[in-house]
Amino acid sequence: MIPGSEARAHEARRSRLLDALRESGTGPGPPIALAKRTSNLFRDREAGARRRIDLGEFDHVIDVDAARGTVEVEGMATYETLVDATLACGVMPAVVPQLKTITAGGAVAGVGIEASSMRHGLVHHTMLELDVLLPDGRIVRCKPDNEHRDLFFGFPNSYGSLGYALRLVLRTQPVLPFVRVEHIAWEHPSEFFEALAEAAQGDADFVDAVVFGSRSMVLNVARFEQAAPWASNYELERIYYRSLLEMPVDHLAVRDYLWRWDTDWFWCSRNFAAQNPLVRRLFGRSHLNSRTYTRLMRMNARWGLTRRLSALRGMHAESVIQDVDIPIGRARDFLAFLLREIGILPVWICPVRVPQPGAAFVLYPLDAGTLYVNFGFWDVVERRDAYEEGHFNRLVEQEVLRLGGIKSLYSDSFFTREEFDRAYGMAAYEALKQRYDPEGRAPRLYEKCVLKR
Repeated sequence: MIPGSEARAHEARRSRLLDALRESGTGPGPPIALAKRTSNLFRDREAGARRRIDLGEFDHVIDVDAARGTVEVEGMATYETLVDATLACGVMPAVVPQLKTITAGGAVAGVGIEASSMRHGLVHHTMLELDVLLPDGRIVRCKPDNEHRDLFFGFPNSYGSLGYALRLVLRTQPVLPFVRVEHIAWEHPSEFFEALAEAAQGDADFVDAVVFGSRSMVLNVARFEQAAPWASNYELERIYYRSLLEMPVDHLAVRDYLWRWDTDWFWCSRNFAAQNPLVRRLFGRSHLNSRTYTRLMRMNARWGLTRRLSALRGMHAESVIQDVDIPIGRARDFLAFLLREIGILPVWICPVRVPQPGAAFVLYPLDAGTLYVNFGFWDVVERRDAYEEGHFNRLVEQEVLRLGGIKSLYSDSFFTREEFDRAYGMAAYEALKQRYDPEGRAPRLYEKCVLKR
């Protein structure tokens, strides 16, 4: 790539977009929505007219500056593209969400997390600059210290209700060729969470964990290394999450480590029989990934296969797909609730800490002085008794609020408006909405994330 050529190409794409918006108009009409080929949201929306904005061209990495520790990227670039570009320069994005199809803009408009979050925070904590396409067709550049600083700190967790990310500058960190992962088994939750907190405060490069049962927890502590005695690969026959119970120490190439969860969508590939050796070979390496499982999941949602199969067995099914952040001091309480009331296993565990005090990201408020524990649990809860819609998701939400935590909004939510307003900074959101979308051309956050409009 000729120096500066990708930046010029980005400017040309912006010009084409603005021309197209002027021709199509941005006046009153149906609410705007992003035209996307893939999505990592797990909530359906009500049918209705939408004005689709196609930002598919904005999927490039503009520049990697390893010396400065930054990467400039367009909003629709996937993390697979972003990781390939940065690793070629000896760095990686400071936080790389778990799935290849997550986009840079989506990880900021939503909430992106991974095993480096105990050091770098969530994806939006690594953001240095942001260009936003507003609902009225204007583009504004947001920095933590310019006239649009309110949108810089208000854009994360806005889910397109304030506009769309066209361009971002994110922090990177240096890498070595390999990652050494130590898997430490624990039987008692109190000792497990103490060890998790200690690891999160130590010198490890990555920390996460998996709860397999009430007496089976595995803490994963990983560090970069220059050379490795072997390098495991989990892209085809071997299954990563099973290795946590089988191998006290593992070594992976850095790219394979970053995508260790993608091949099996953590462990959810089992729902498609893709952990059966024969089925796994039939899928093949090119289809063992989150792209395939997402397509299959959406087909299942359209046809209602899971609900029908449950009904044939006399069971009532509810999808519970959630990520929640709980203060470390209440993490044991939440795990006990989860095992008692929901019963989904395994559970992914990831520590996260806001890396520095300062201006807060107002729509996803986290205390900079607190270590949080992210619990990720994704499956169907089945019971013989019938409950009202969203019963188990509602139990989760109430427990999260009771324990002083916060829940990601990428999946089903059932908060009352009052609960939502208190949890997600809606007073600040109203000021942002009035300044950047006064005519209400984009859906409002509560209507979009809870009412599914």
